[in-house]
Amino acid sequence: MKDNNSATSISVDPLLHGSKQSGLWWGFLGVVAFSFTVPLTRIAAESGTMSPLFLGVGRAAVASVLAGLILIFVGRQRRGTTAALRIPSRTQCLRLLLVAGGIVLGFPLLTSFALAHTSASHGAVVIALLPAATAAAAVFRTREATGLRFWLMAGASAVVAVVFALVHGDGFGELGAADALLFAAVVAAAIGYAEGGVLARELGSWQTVSWALVLSAPITVGLTLASAAAAPPHGTMIEWAAFGYLAVVSMFLGFFAWYRGLAVGPMAQVSQVQLSQPVMSLVWATVLLGETLEWETVICGVAVIGCAALTVRTRLRS
Repeated sequence: MKDNNSATSISVDPLLHGSKQSGLWWGFLGVVAFSFTVPLTRIAAESGTMSPLFLGVGRAAVASVLAGLILIFVGRQRRGTTAALRIPSRTQCLRLLLVAGGIVLGFPLLTSFALAHTSASHGAVVIALLPAATAAAAVFRTREATGLRFWLMAGASAVVAVVFALVHGDGFGELGAADALLFAAVVAAAIGYAEGGVLARELGSWQTVSWALVLSAPITVGLTLASAAAAPPHGTMIEWAAFGYLAVVSMFLGFFAWYRGLAVGPMAQVSQVQLSQPVMSLVWATVLLGETLEWETVICGVAVIGCAALTVRTRLRS
């Protein structure tokens, strides 16, 4: 009966209405929004007028303000209804902090520092590991029973990405600092996605992201002010536009579309749409930044995406 009540509560949420086909389209819209993150981070960081610390925490600080406003608005509008705002418990708050550590602080900060020293196309190939890493983190988190093939595919994805990083790092056979940061960003995001996916079943999808942003606001806002005081940010209109996109879309609205797609479902099929993200990121890096795609980048990118696709499909079958 409890599950039925919960399902009824979620079904009346206007953010969760839609057909299965609309779920796929909303998921794809979220992925399109995220696909601009790497090249636009590179644009904002390229001139050095905005520090990587400001880029990483500043976008989260802006998003946390937006999240706080929408939580207040929804809380007032739905007070006393079956779709009332869900206040997280103490345990859920601790888990939300884990989500925030992954997607609010970890991934934005690590990628901002990394992309200050490497190309967007290079970053997109390494970050192509994310779907496979997220699948592995979800298996650990939910204790799913998976076969040997799943771990072989996940391992193959990591090996191909590491080989690419070694060949295109600071020197042949050397893993650059930017690559280490990108791999750490993948791990952070995978943990945040996996825990966030579990929490979304309890709190609701968009509320999970919003609460994670609000709970991390004291850190992100404090670091943003400290960073701005130490090195006042300045940039061109294009650089500030890139920062604005990262804050409003990549850090906030993109999650609304992505989690709405997952909520409408079917979740297993919608989650596979993420595999198209690195392909689009490579295209945007070429169009927006004029980066030339070398044949090694294309081959390694296809290999990582292919291994990640097999990893996700193997998990779904098992």
